[in-house]
Amino acid sequence: MLVANCPQMNFTQMHERRRLELLRRIQRGTLSVSLLARQTGFGQAHISNFLHSRRQLSLEAMDRILAAQHLKATDLQPAVPHAGDPDADLESSTVPIVSHSVALFEPYVRASAVQSMLHLPAGVLQSIRARVSNQRRAWQRFVAVRIQPADAMAMEPLVLPEALALIDRHYNSLVPYRPNRPNLYAVRHGAHLTLRYVDFVANRLILRPHNIAFPVDLLQVEPGESPGDLLAGRIALIVNEL
Repeated sequence: MLVANCPQMNFTQMHERRRLELLRRIQRGTLSVSLLARQTGFGQAHISNFLHSRRQLSLEAMDRILAAQHLKATDLQPAVPHAGDPDADLESSTVPIVSHSVALFEPYVRASAVQSMLHLPAGVLQSIRARVSNQRRAWQRFVAVRIQPADAMAMEPLVLPEALALIDRHYNSLVPYRPNRPNLYAVRHGAHLTLRYVDFVANRLILRPHNIAFPVDLLQVEPGESPGDLLAGRIALIVNEL
């Protein structure tokens, strides 16, 4: 079982996971501050302060939010043990394979969201350098996604149909990982995840394919967003054949 032997979370960790889960639901459009206020009986300002880490909730308030959103404490447990440290998954050689939506929007991966596990040689994850924004530090670092044939075409032959892409969600910087070599990113394009090389010019992300037969796309960075907000993470590894 994926959650076997997972260490218990303390109050602070549970509080933060609940906050991130609610923010994820708001970002995906399935929840709003006003709706949560109506469901729980709390004021919108009270909810907003919690979501923006300006105040904590009591145990009673946390229970009311769990009930309103049909959440269980086990739903907040990560699929891979972290021992309370966002980088603790570096100690493991397995990475959860998840849907594109989970990779884009879910700060931590629940057991129910794991499709299977990608097993890597010992030491691979420990060697990967991070460059993460403050907003992303609490996210579970590594996830893998499967690239469908239609999505792989623009990146062939680097990425083949049904390849697995290992995403380092603690690298959402545009600084090159290696000098004179472009980073390959998982990019949030609307609600879709796409793999592209990325440049940033005039408040737009320029999404470049590997296959020159495909067009370059422009992605507007909206007010209040940074380029890193649109990057799910750097592609650290491509597994084309298992």
